[in-house]
Amino acid sequence: MGGGHDEREQTLNALLVQMDGFEANEGVILLAATNRPDVLDPALLRPGRFDRQVMVDLPDVRGREGILKVHAKMLPLAEDIEFKIIAKGTPGLSGADLANICNEAALLAARDGSDQVNIMHFEEAKDKVMLGVERRSLVLTENERKITAYHEAGHAVIGLRLPGLDPVHKITIVPRGRALGITASLPQEDRHSYTKDWLEGQMCMLLGGRAAEELIFGHDQITTGAGNDIERATSMARQMVTRFGMSDVIGLMSIGQPDQEVFLGRELVQRREVSEYTTQQVDQEVKRVLDEAHDTARKLIRKHEDLLERIAQALLDRETLDATDVETLSAGKELPALVISEENEDDGSPSSDTVPEVEGDPVLENHDDDISNCEDSIPDSVNTTAVRLDSQGPGTSTSN
Repeated sequence: MGGGHDEREQTLNALLVQMDGFEANEGVILLAATNRPDVLDPALLRPGRFDRQVMVDLPDVRGREGILKVHAKMLPLAEDIEFKIIAKGTPGLSGADLANICNEAALLAARDGSDQVNIMHFEEAKDKVMLGVERRSLVLTENERKITAYHEAGHAVIGLRLPGLDPVHKITIVPRGRALGITASLPQEDRHSYTKDWLEGQMCMLLGGRAAEELIFGHDQITTGAGNDIERATSMARQMVTRFGMSDVIGLMSIGQPDQEVFLGRELVQRREVSEYTTQQVDQEVKRVLDEAHDTARKLIRKHEDLLERIAQALLDRETLDATDVETLSAGKELPALVISEENEDDGSPSSDTVPEVEGDPVLENHDDDISNCEDSIPDSVNTTAVRLDSQGPGTSTSN
């Protein structure tokens, strides 16, 4: 391993032979693309080979608007379509994601029997692409619905009451993907770097669901729904301590090496570059950062328990709350009465509220995790602009 005659090295050698075989007067330009430049063999990057690199980042808001126009050119669009608004609500998405949104919107319009694709079709398509597909077939018990509602309400309370976080875009207890519920935050602008305060706020929001469970149901009744939240918060805290120099104890020291591809001649076993004492300090600092975020979340949840109750009860009644609903509840006002459609009267399931969604509405990091395309400047766990808190790694939600 790491230098043997495996298939990958044979492919590399064949490529290098062909590149060296071109004559100078043939005028051949060889182009290649990859989304993993970190694992390229140095032999490919020497002068005279692939020595020029062009970085293609994720599109900004103007780029997303242009991409949407290209992919929607063949669709019969309604007059209410404004691609600028849609582009603002899709930060962090690639061109392929935007093409998928256009395709999903067209499919939704066809299912509705509509002659044109309107803004509501695009909004629903954004939710499907960014949050995941709804699993209405998954039937939760009443106790599970209640626990999920309070869990998601805990995330939302932190997002609403902790300064500096992105606005809460949507909350739902309808299962999507592997998550039983999702709380999604949507940034108001593209973000390329992150402050210490913002990262600490994200960890606090991630742990808000567990804090709500502890307050309402007691420590003995906490669930596995916070598993993904804890995993992502731990990853974020460790990167703050070991990569970004945000710990006073560790200081400005990078600890650990990024993963290396052993099949490209890199190290099979990582060398130990830190002492046992430093490793213990890192673990203690990571735990301290997480404990402080958890304590802050518990204090905020306890202080705003009335808001927690309002959001949780609204979720149990409506299942999904958009940004307008969240703002109304945050202001202490009552939500408008539900409009029950005829097809839902038999089973008693509520239809979604008829209040229109706000501009730029989509979404996830959530907490997608998972936001920017500069790998060296942000934690891997915050790698999508639309922050989703769920079990799927760009936002926060409940998943078992």
